Amino acid sequence: MAHDNIAAALDELRVGPDFKLADIDPDSKPGYSGSKDDAAAAFDDNDAELDELQQKLFANARAGNPDVPTVLLVLQGMDTAGKGGVVRHVMQGIDPQSVSIASFKAPTEEERKHDFLWRIERALPEPGAIGVFDRSHYEDVLIQRVRQFAPPEEIERRYGAIVEWEQKLVSERNFRIVKCMLHISKEEQGARLLERLERPDKHWKFNPGDIDERGLWDEYMQAYEIALTRTSTDAVHWYCVPANRKWYARMIVKQLLLETLRSLELDWPKADFDVEEQKARLAAS
Repeated sequence: MAHDNIAAALDELRVGPDFKLADIDPDSKPGYSGSKDDAAAAFDDNDAELDELQQKLFANARAGNPDVPTVLLVLQGMDTAGKGGVVRHVMQGIDPQSVSIASFKAPTEEERKHDFLWRIERALPEPGAIGVFDRSHYEDVLIQRVRQFAPPEEIERRYGAIVEWEQKLVSERNFRIVKCMLHISKEEQGARLLERLERPDKHWKFNPGDIDERGLWDEYMQAYEIALTRTSTDAVHWYCVPANRKWYARMIVKQLLLETLRSLELDWPKADFDVEEQKARLAAS
């Protein structure tokens, strides 16, 4: 993924205080002038490094390093935005035993008895793991805002609660949180929904309710813009990733994960035994 300047493009995709969702072209591919075929040819270039970085993270946790970080990838987007595809393609080279994936749909009766973050807290990955939220706690300020499942004052409270909770994860529990909104156009979503209807092998992906939510597209775009600007902080910022081109979105998320793991600067954990002594014992056994 060294083609052009993907790493530098990450700053361009970062959500700042003046962010306007309408300014982001879902068809664009900042930092990359290559084709889909170029991207496919280069997509696996960093897999060996990604695997080694992940193994170092996992190994430090297994070795009992009390300061080992936890990585959490948060994926949000409208239906058909490609969240599942990102998970499959980005995580394919990573040892599955160190990855946890959670998806948050409508809360259960038990979950409704608690604050909205209760079920999210219970799904957090362990130290040394890479967690993925395919839909997340942001559902509680997106669909709940648009559908008015919670009163305005409660939605307002939740923005602050999310910021405070995420900052504590970073400052007190050594989390590294990467938040990506996969931004597609209404026209692209329509094409993807139609494909699901036309292909029997994709019928299982189609939900008639998706068309109902599509009818509230403008309201969702407003809800996303508010959520992203209210909860993108210096400690935990959002990236708005153009996602009409699935391959571009996957490339960006993979680069973000790679940069995050690199920033940990982890070494292999030191042996808590005398290596030479154990070699001698092995030779004598």
